[in-house]
Amino acid sequence: MSMHEIEDLVADSVRVLDLHTPSDDARVRDWFAVLYGFQGRYDCSFTHFRVMDILLRRRYAYRFPIDRHPDHAERSAYFDALSEFTGLREFDENAPEFEGYDSWLEDGYVDPPFLYCDAGTDLWRRMVAVGELRGPDAAAPRRTPLIDVVREVAVAAEKERDHDLIGLWYAFGCDTLVGGPAGCPFDVTELAEMPAVRDLRAVVRRTDALSLAQRSPYAVPSEFAEHHELEAWWWDL
Repeated sequence: MSMHEIEDLVADSVRVLDLHTPSDDARVRDWFAVLYGFQGRYDCSFTHFRVMDILLRRRYAYRFPIDRHPDHAERSAYFDALSEFTGLREFDENAPEFEGYDSWLEDGYVDPPFLYCDAGTDLWRRMVAVGELRGPDAAAPRRTPLIDVVREVAVAAEKERDHDLIGLWYAFGCDTLVGGPAGCPFDVTELAEMPAVRDLRAVVRRTDALSLAQRSPYAVPSEFAEHHELEAWWWDL
């Protein structure tokens, strides 16, 4: 079953970042890459088209006529026969190197009559190589910590008075927002000194979003957390 809460969280975050960040701020493209990377960790549907106008305008997603695909001349019959949404990456489930379908967007996707690719993907790199994308569009998204992006979302959401969005992000806790698969590698002192963490917690205090965070299905009560001290500090505002 698709995780609609995660899908809504990411789409709403894209919207508030677009609303409250200058149109020439190239960092937004990097932030979108992080948000969709986060969404990719969960069992989510493909949701780009909820906010495709923003993704195109902010140059995270790119749209072309189908015949601009680098392989169109060799595979014109295949491309011309596409009549519905299609991810273009092909998988061999029996191949020794098959690792699942997580990379299904890497070769782009078609929603007739258009071809799309996301910045940083394999098809995007091919479009750069053949000169379809140049200048800033040919630069890969910059690696950005998730906590930095969540701080930006929270600041923007406060301007929108969207306290739910702030609380939903804060609920994921330090393991998810600052750490990774192995958990948070920092101690309380180090966390407390991180500017993005300080700013996020300040927004949560000002908006009284902690109670909203505590009701989230993704909130981890400190008594059940692997790192009790870290989670206890996280929830103690």
